[in-house]
Amino acid sequence: MSAPEPPEYQLELTVEPDDVDDLGHVNNIVYVRWLQDVAVAHSSAVGLDPDAYQRIGGVFIVRKHEIEYLAPAFLGERIRLCTSVAWIKAATTERRTRILRAADDTVLARASTLWAFVAADTGRPRRIPKEVSDPFTS
Repeated sequence: MSAPEPPEYQLELTVEPDDVDDLGHVNNIVYVRWLQDVAVAHSSAVGLDPDAYQRIGGVFIVRKHEIEYLAPAFLGERIRLCTSVAWIKAATTERRTRILRAADDTVLARASTLWAFVAADTGRPRRIPKEVSDPFTS
């Protein structure tokens, strides 16, 4: 029997003029921003907003992004970001995100991000406390 799928969080947005490059589609760096935006929104949705991380004394930082671009997005399109935390180990976690065109569910990109949990005061790796890991896995 396989392990259950982690809970998925979704965020919708609209492609804005500043998101579009000279080729007329969403610039690749915008996808990176969207990965950050959906991760922060997901964290806040489970009760871990910036104030919570300040109280805990730790914060997540990106170690690595991997993005596979599959189809372009264009000005005015509704985009759905679907994300979940795939696993959590010691001071590292992996978040997987799919970026879809909302109108037809076409997958525009798939991404995987490795996040490290670090002490806010020193920037050194720190074990992810249960009060941080549990909201993402239940």
